[in-house]
Amino acid sequence: MNTLLWPICLLCFTTLGMMFLLKKLKQPYLIAYIIAGIVLGPSILKVFTKPDEIEIIGEIGILLMMFFLGTEINVPDNRSLLVKPVIAQGMKILLSIAFAFLVGNIIELSFKSIILIAILFVFNSTAVVSEFLRKHNTLKTAFGLTILNMLILQDLLLAPVLTLLKVWSGSGFDFWSIILPVIVCIVIFFVFKKIRNSREIKLWRFFRIIGNDHDLQVFMGLFICLGFGLFAEVIGLSSALGSFIAGILVGRINVFNWLERSLASFKVFFVTLFFVSIGLRIDISYLYSNYQLIFLGTLVVLMSNSLMSAIIFRLLKYNWKDSWYGGALLSQTGEFGILALSIAYKAGIIEYGLYKTGLGITCLSLLFSTIWVTVLKKII
Repeated sequence: MNTLLWPICLLCFTTLGMMFLLKKLKQPYLIAYIIAGIVLGPSILKVFTKPDEIEIIGEIGILLMMFFLGTEINVPDNRSLLVKPVIAQGMKILLSIAFAFLVGNIIELSFKSIILIAILFVFNSTAVVSEFLRKHNTLKTAFGLTILNMLILQDLLLAPVLTLLKVWSGSGFDFWSIILPVIVCIVIFFVFKKIRNSREIKLWRFFRIIGNDHDLQVFMGLFICLGFGLFAEVIGLSSALGSFIAGILVGRINVFNWLERSLASFKVFFVTLFFVSIGLRIDISYLYSNYQLIFLGTLVVLMSNSLMSAIIFRLLKYNWKDSWYGGALLSQTGEFGILALSIAYKAGIIEYGLYKTGLGITCLSLLFSTIWVTVLKKII
């Protein structure tokens, strides 16, 4: 029992101390979680030595967070809220590819490595961005919904990206891994179109009975959230997108109004574990020996992503204040970037040095982007 309680207590103590400090500095708690992972990780105190295991558990937190995010927003009924994110994300992909080729040619990388860098630029962190949108009360604004829908489009791109990496690794091309997610997305589109004007979806009497039983509420809520995530993962979409869709559906069902109080604590704990796992992945010794390259790369990622995104928002007729704020929100590389790096390294697509460097840049961009957003928000 000591081997279980000791690391958990240290994690809670370290996280609490960092949270009290950040509360005084008026910084987001996400930083506390990542720093706790760095301190307790294999590079310093060695309390946790297997970040992969922590990350697997922490993924549940991302599913719960996306689920709650889905319950809070309305299905867009304005065409501009659908068209603008598609245009913005399309422009971001083109600019990311162009910038990746520019960087790759300067430092003489292979074609596959350049494409992987472009992938890192394309994917942002849904977890970090959505938390800031909620914190700044911009989640339900037209601008906030544009950014959120861009993140959803990025999640939809995960299936073809993973297929591309599998083909490069020699696993072969699977036609159904592309066509099946497309079919499901079309079905989801028509379902949303059907329910967007419905105030409440009527369900069986069985679900009404659950409203009076707390234990049934907890397990039914977890089953809905994780079940949709599992289904999305099986058909080739991201599990986070599946739980988000479940949240949208559940958010329109009044008999599920108990879900928030039943699952809120689960969300906080598991989201914490996910960001702790990011801190665990930061190799301090490698960071120290290659600090110039990694910090320069992190700075390039933050500045270039911010600038590209700000220009895109400005071209879509948003004012400069919103454009710079949106650029700061989309400045980091996300959790899917870590996934892409891991798959590419295990498949032999990239070498160890590029993998560790990319991992360090991704983790630091997640850490520093929270500070960058807060600072820029105050300046604005």
